[in-house]
Amino acid sequence: MRGELAVALSMRHAGVRQVLLRYEVQGPAGAPVVFVAGGISAHRHVSASGAFPEQGWANALVAAGRTLDPARHRILAFDYVGADGRLDAPIDTTDQADAIALLLDALEIDRLQAFVGYSYGAMVGLQFAARHPARLRRLVAVSGAHKPHPYASAWRALQRRAVALGQLQCADAQGLALARQFAMLSYRTPEEFGERFDSAPEIVNGRVRCAAEDYLDAAGAQYVARTPVTAYLRLSESIDLHRLDPAAVAVPVSVVAVEGDRLVPLADSVNLVEGLHGRGQLRVLRSPYGHDAFLKETDRIDLILAAVLRGNGAAQ
Repeated sequence: MRGELAVALSMRHAGVRQVLLRYEVQGPAGAPVVFVAGGISAHRHVSASGAFPEQGWANALVAAGRTLDPARHRILAFDYVGADGRLDAPIDTTDQADAIALLLDALEIDRLQAFVGYSYGAMVGLQFAARHPARLRRLVAVSGAHKPHPYASAWRALQRRAVALGQLQCADAQGLALARQFAMLSYRTPEEFGERFDSAPEIVNGRVRCAAEDYLDAAGAQYVARTPVTAYLRLSESIDLHRLDPAAVAVPVSVVAVEGDRLVPLADSVNLVEGLHGRGQLRVLRSPYGHDAFLKETDRIDLILAAVLRGNGAAQ
């Protein structure tokens, strides 16, 4: 089931705004509800279903036989506030958390069994757990912490400058594509690039072209095709606005970190767990995929989700 909900959202930096919440639910009525949220490019369509058979952004994780099996759980997701590009104002992760609470009110969902958040979704989940603890039993925060690392913020600042440069040249799509290509380098690791693209460059039309450029070009083109420039800029900023005192989180949290994640270093996840004062548990993945491990290491993420949703993932 898909739906839309018009709400008045009191935003942290932009006052009260009228926004449209677009959501999707799959799974049997009455089943435990799990909210799933991904990175800033994720959306309400998490996985394929009979009603909406197109592939979702987490198709391998929300599927028959998985922990998040839609036959046993009611899976809820939404398009982030600002994802349609119509809201040109600072968007905070607290705004996303409050929007989810309004959505739960409208759907008459008192409490989530779990909130599973990846990257930006982990940040939103932490804010939701701090601001609306009565609405949530447990949180799984994968590759997201209580604040952005300055190194990661610097990466995003340069990406936004690439977009701005494109706008100055009346080449919005090219600027956004370049920003996405920069982002792909921060999402993945040198080890993966060494394995995939270790071949000699070619000379094409008198210019040297390295082996990874086809991959980067495809990533940029795919992103431009589905992402408004304003949405990208405001949601990228939203990551850098994110701040949270871990002590404010009053529900059990399973924090999943990836060794080699260049955007969310392991030390930040350790600091988050320490700040949770016994309500958190840290799990560490070793993966060549870096920040994108949550999209690539589906079997290992599924095992973690199985432990958490069976009550073994964090202190209860």
